[in-house]
Amino acid sequence: MFQIDRKITGRLGRAGTICTPHGAISTPAFVAVGTKATVKSLTPAQLEEIGVGVVLGNAYHLYLEPGEAIVRRAGGIGAFMGWRGPTMTDSGGFQVFSLGAALEASGRSKIAPQREHPNKRKNVGVFQNRALLANIDEDGVTFTSYKDGSEHRFTPERSIEIQQAIGADIIFAFDECTSPTADKKYQREAMERTHRWAARSLESHLQLTTDNSQLLFGIVQGGRFEDLRKESAQTIGSMEFDGFGIGGSFDKRDMGNAVRWVSEILPEEKPRHLLGIGNPLDLFEAVENGCDTFDCVAPTREARTGALYTKHGRINILNARYRRDFNPVDEGCACYTCKNFSAAYVSHLFRSGEILANTLATIHNVHFIVRLVAGMRQAILENCWGAFRKAFHCEYRE
Repeated sequence: MFQIDRKITGRLGRAGTICTPHGAISTPAFVAVGTKATVKSLTPAQLEEIGVGVVLGNAYHLYLEPGEAIVRRAGGIGAFMGWRGPTMTDSGGFQVFSLGAALEASGRSKIAPQREHPNKRKNVGVFQNRALLANIDEDGVTFTSYKDGSEHRFTPERSIEIQQAIGADIIFAFDECTSPTADKKYQREAMERTHRWAARSLESHLQLTTDNSQLLFGIVQGGRFEDLRKESAQTIGSMEFDGFGIGGSFDKRDMGNAVRWVSEILPEEKPRHLLGIGNPLDLFEAVENGCDTFDCVAPTREARTGALYTKHGRINILNARYRRDFNPVDEGCACYTCKNFSAAYVSHLFRSGEILANTLATIHNVHFIVRLVAGMRQAILENCWGAFRKAFHCEYRE
């Protein structure tokens, strides 16, 4: 299922291959986020042309719309969206908490600060005088839909049932996503509950599955606390998962160490996925310290605001300097956008509110990340990781 092709000398990082029913994933690999069975503004053919190897859908969103039964009937998420390659789904845990404003039973926000719901104006009266709740108990979480305020419930067993119906190649155990501001006492409580839910997720998966083709990853939690992270890695790593996710909040200044604490303990022969990390510089820390795959909405979300990655750093294409810049967005980039259009044209599209702006910007950003990660893999295979990392860091500025 997973083989290590070569390791970074003196580090935990490695290049490898994850085998799935819909093809092999060459690692390190960036996983494009297709929350609702679509990577926003791109077609599957465009993803394939860019070089994307795997797409991640969101169990929470697909459960709410169109419903997992429809996705199952379509033949699974890949067939439903017209994507032929490997797929993942997350458990829905993060969205259950974050999109419900995630109030604990005590009323303390887990994802602070609480904000007005984005659909409040469209659903007049639905949310008036009513808090959006995500109430946790030992069995699971009861939450309100961000779409219409209706009440729903996820348990580890229900999350697995939904994900199996969606039919991704790799799915994740249901976990509790804590706020980065939570104190250590609550982080421990949530971590221990995540461990119990992991065992239940694993048992449910084994009971419901008809073959061994769908891989289940357990998730390590513990917040920013070294002892909790290590304890969680020890506990989750001892369970019979096919691979592991590293979730929760990180201190950006020390993310590499936090990932290393976990990777030193988790079984070396199984793949590790870092949830929600996609900044170019952060990816070096993730790979060097043992992560094989990682997903993040940043490349696509930032693209839609006009924030584009270049070898010299991120730029804002709406800045006045680009109105008359007839060079490519990133000189030397081989993506469709840079080969065919100027920075001035992309800037014009954004300024004019044209839909094509989102497509061209997203093609560029996703291509940039995919190319960067492919370069990391090649550097590991050629035993020149240090030189590759140094060269990138010398040019790239945040």
